Amino acid sequence: MPSPRIARLEDRIQVIVAQLLQTRVKDPRLGFVTVTDVRLTGDAREATVFYTVMGAEADLAATAAALESAKGLLRSAVGRRLGLRFVPTLAFVPDATTATAADMEALLARVRRADAELEARRGTSFAGEADPYRADGGAE
Repeated sequence: MPSPRIARLEDRIQVIVAQLLQTRVKDPRLGFVTVTDVRLTGDAREATVFYTVMGAEADLAATAAALESAKGLLRSAVGRRLGLRFVPTLAFVPDATTATAADMEALLARVRRADAELEARRGTSFAGEADPYRADGGAE
């Protein structure tokens, strides 16, 4: 559990980076970016910024390159706005939450199809007795 100070800094850094990406970074490679989360180390020296990009894989690669080139500008602006003695280094990581959610949806759809196929075969009979349990309660 992070300290309350670290949690506040994470929230502030997320808002500041999102605002800066919208207003100050004018890189044409930058796609439609959403900053989803920021994680700081316990000593507040390194910040990992998670983001998502709308579009194809090429858009994701171009946005990653644009974020990497704007890292210095973003770090200095975060430092000015937060007034910290030591400004955390920024590392940008694509957020895998949407991809994981899509994989889970595909798995659920596959299970639903399998359940529907099983339901369609209900008219068939099983090998053996219909009720494999003893009717007399197991007494011999």
